Amino acid sequence: MAIHLLPDIITKIVLIALQTNYLTVLFILVFGLFCSPVLSAQDLPQSESNTIKPVDTVITPQRPIIAPLFVPAGQKKPLAAQDSVKTDSIKEPLSAIVDYKAADYARFNRKTNKLYLYNNAEVNYTNVNITAGEIVVDNTTNTVFAKGIIDSSGAYTQGPVFVQANSTVEPDSIVFNFKTEKARVFGSRTQQGEFYVINELSKRVNDSVVFMKNVKFTTSKNLEDPEYYFYARRVKFVPGKKIVTGLVNMFIADVPTPLGVPFAYFPMEQETSVSGFILPSPGEDSNRGYFLQNGGYYFALSDYFDLTMQGDYYTNGSYGLRGTTTYRKRYSFNGNLRVTFDKLVNSERGLPDYSVANNYNIAWSHSQDAKASPNSRFSASVNLGSSDFYRQSININNIGNRLQNTLSSSISYSRTFQSVPQVNLSLTANHSQSTSTGVINMTLPTLQVNVDRIYPFAPSSGSKKGIIQNINLNYSGTGANRFTTTDDEFFTAKMFKEAETGIRHNIPITTNFKLFNYFSVSASSNFQESWVFETVERSYDEVAREVVEDTISGFDAFRTYNFSTSMGTTVYGQFNFGDDKKIQAIRHTIKPSVSFSYNPAFDQYYETYLAPEANDPDGALTREVEYSRFDGGFYGAPSNFRSSGLSFSVNNNIEAKVRDKDSTALEPKKITLLNNLSVSANYNFLADSLKLSPLRVSGTIPIIESKLSVNFNMTLDPYALNNNNQRVDKLNIENGGSLFRLTNASANFGYAFSSKNFTKKTENENRDENETFRNGGRPDALFGKSIDNINGEFYEDEEPEPDEDEEQELYNYTLPWNLRVNYNVNYGNLTRQNMITSHAMNFSGDVELGERWFIGASSGIDLTDGRFTPTQLRFRRDLESFNMTFSWTPFGTYKSYNFFIGIKSSALSDLKYEQRRPPDRQL
Repeated sequence: MAIHLLPDIITKIVLIALQTNYLTVLFILVFGLFCSPVLSAQDLPQSESNTIKPVDTVITPQRPIIAPLFVPAGQKKPLAAQDSVKTDSIKEPLSAIVDYKAADYARFNRKTNKLYLYNNAEVNYTNVNITAGEIVVDNTTNTVFAKGIIDSSGAYTQGPVFVQANSTVEPDSIVFNFKTEKARVFGSRTQQGEFYVINELSKRVNDSVVFMKNVKFTTSKNLEDPEYYFYARRVKFVPGKKIVTGLVNMFIADVPTPLGVPFAYFPMEQETSVSGFILPSPGEDSNRGYFLQNGGYYFALSDYFDLTMQGDYYTNGSYGLRGTTTYRKRYSFNGNLRVTFDKLVNSERGLPDYSVANNYNIAWSHSQDAKASPNSRFSASVNLGSSDFYRQSININNIGNRLQNTLSSSISYSRTFQSVPQVNLSLTANHSQSTSTGVINMTLPTLQVNVDRIYPFAPSSGSKKGIIQNINLNYSGTGANRFTTTDDEFFTAKMFKEAETGIRHNIPITTNFKLFNYFSVSASSNFQESWVFETVERSYDEVAREVVEDTISGFDAFRTYNFSTSMGTTVYGQFNFGDDKKIQAIRHTIKPSVSFSYNPAFDQYYETYLAPEANDPDGALTREVEYSRFDGGFYGAPSNFRSSGLSFSVNNNIEAKVRDKDSTALEPKKITLLNNLSVSANYNFLADSLKLSPLRVSGTIPIIESKLSVNFNMTLDPYALNNNNQRVDKLNIENGGSLFRLTNASANFGYAFSSKNFTKKTENENRDENETFRNGGRPDALFGKSIDNINGEFYEDEEPEPDEDEEQELYNYTLPWNLRVNYNVNYGNLTRQNMITSHAMNFSGDVELGERWFIGASSGIDLTDGRFTPTQLRFRRDLESFNMTFSWTPFGTYKSYNFFIGIKSSALSDLKYEQRRPPDRQL
């Protein structure tokens, strides 16, 4: 940028005039005036006191940053590769060119050797960028001074912003040296990761070390009035790495607290995750003494997975260990694995109630991205361990986990082979465990092969018609290795020794066709072949007077087949009341179906042995006892009784067409009055007695459209009971009773509603209700919400973050709320009990008192016993930078509470206070 100065032009003209005539002088004068711009008042030199402050170091310039247009007499104009000063003054050149710009003006003063930039000024040098309202570049000292400007209203605007690499500083003013890259900063504010650093004066030695004085650092986003901060008088700051301080105190609302240390170290690594210690939470247990819970270490192993090691210790010798890892690879898979071991000591050694329990739990969840491999998929959902783990462990923060009676797991791999016909292969491992009995059933593994359906008589083109062309068959084969064991024998040699193995082949053949254009008919026959590797042989030992059963190892097989056919149709009935009526029409949809099945007897797989009559102790009378060598085997024994049955069912739907309340609607509104009212039963032709099965009735009654529906079902028995409450082959109506006996019935409903149901909906209300709930429990929180073991927060649905610039009200006058209710009742009368077997209502709700105040409760009433179900009261206060939660189970087996307050930021997550009272096992 060329800068023309009027005094320089006049001096140049005078020097030339001494050597030329007046015509030449006149020509140069006119040419110079036309080429020079008109100067404004802002172009005049500014006072020295308003341009730059003194700096610590003065560097002899080796080259002006801005070369003047003219050079005094006796000197040559510098070339592009030459310096504009004497050679003996050159130390070393700058490493790069300084670029600059400004909105109002950029003026160079040759006398002071300074460049003045005003209004939205900017200077760039290597990786340094400085923007400010006013910038002064001093060529003599190679320094730049930047500050803001005062606008017409007297406000200080366009404050300096200093950016070097990934570090940003926003001071009141700054002096920076291009050569040494040192700086003196006044009133700076910078952000390093989650930290905001505010200081009065800092000296920037280089881009790696900054010394500061009177420093505040916080994670609060309200820098003008932070709710808390740490104050240090002397600080060494390494951007992106650490803050090392001398004496430091914590201030809350500008009030100093006794929380202080003589020195402190704050890691500020820029990595997404950083390894570090997890501070434990102290507490007291009436049975195990004082404890420290959830202490450990977090390992940031890589960008794909991590590891958290935590432990608990109790003064009576109990302890717990946990390892948790979370892994994720984008577009491939993700999951988490948690392994827990607890050694729980009860009472004191030598006392009669002294005991030691070793419990463990393994939880693994793995899911694969659908796009990772379209023809194969691997998934896992594992929850196995000791049956007493959830009941005995005191480090469980969710009541729903403690109430579960079963543990189940499933690991599966499937692959599709794109052949003709298509072949699907799956390999699974399943586990089911009863926590009340301790019995474990496991299949490890199960291999299944399915071959896609084949139509051998279908035409090469066009649709399939008739019975023959619709004939199809497919193949499925299943092989499994099954274990039945207990907690004590789980994964022991005995468990594997008693394993059972079986393979079954299944070939169904089906066809379907239309009858009289109104009835859909289907017929099928199924062939099965079962392979087993253990059978039994029974005989009666006359000496020992008992039945002897021998297990025979070796391959054996049996084959079965059956036949079935079904017919169904759909009948519509409509009653019209007129378009001028509120209820314009009622529509009744009936779907009746009838099916017939036949299963032959497979007597060839049965044998007999002689045994004494049960009422003959001397054994003089004998009888033949029939048995199958496949009894008690992997697939059991095939039936040796013929059965031929007729089943029928009727499904009903009733809808109404009503006039819409919206007068602008062009069509009437359809509502459902009764949904899926189903009645079904079956009749066995070959049974000796009790040929008719109980009648089963089920359905759904919509109460509030798409919100509340009552589900019900009942069983009606047509047969009577004798004096021993046993079913007899006599109709109940013939025994002086009603047509049917109501043996059992149940009804239930669940309803969720909130204040949003009574206000206009917003675009942010659509939420996914099928999310996975972490740490166990139920997504509807009917038994209480789960609490994070580290930060003490309740697991919540993700809400949109509030606008930082929007002022938050102290109270929320709309009081948003939500309530979830679940009701169920069961009636039993199978053997004349005539009683309500279970009757309960559970609810869970939350109220938002303010923008950051939340209270909630989860409870219920067992109406059968008149007692409360497990209850949880919870409170949460969002303190912007802090999070405070309190959960309380006021009564019951798991009476306890948990209070937590701590800083939200992960960098300071160890600064917390937590008080827990676990459940008292003695009560």
